[in-house]
Amino acid sequence: MQRQVSMFTLMAGLALFAAMFDSLLAPPARADDVRAGDLVISQGWSRATPGGAKIGGGYITIENKGSAPDRLVAVSGDVAGRIEIHEMAVTDGVMTMRPLENGLAIAPGKTVKLAPGGFHLMMMDLKTPLKQGDRIAVTLEFEKAGKVTASLDVQGVGAAGPGAKGGGKMEMNKMDGKSGMKM
Repeated sequence: MQRQVSMFTLMAGLALFAAMFDSLLAPPARADDVRAGDLVISQGWSRATPGGAKIGGGYITIENKGSAPDRLVAVSGDVAGRIEIHEMAVTDGVMTMRPLENGLAIAPGKTVKLAPGGFHLMMMDLKTPLKQGDRIAVTLEFEKAGKVTASLDVQGVGAAGPGAKGGGKMEMNKMDGKSGMKM
């Protein structure tokens, strides 16, 4: 009987240790989900920038739980002189980046993910560097849902996203030293 109690105590101790160790490896807390009408805005994040950088990217996920389309038409925030909705694409080995003049459509029942290498928020004329651990407030303006404030959690310089392990890699097919970039 004494041996069984000791084994139970050992197992309980190991389980407690495993739970504590797991909590140390858990992803950092992320920005809270925000609702705007039928839209749910989540997973807001950005990457830290080096001192003197004047641009930064912002990434979010927008889910339309409604039956009507909506459109992200503008973004603003105190962190930058201006924030634009951009699209990055690689076509025939040439990377292009452009602002979406008519905003970004969010179809009913669909989720649009703004992420590195695709749609993103381009923060220009940064007023201060983005520092890991900071939270940036941005105001998203939707055609139907109106304005809503969301937060972007600033991750490390090479982050792949909220809670991702290791540095981020931007996949660019067919990119080589001869490729150009158009802005």
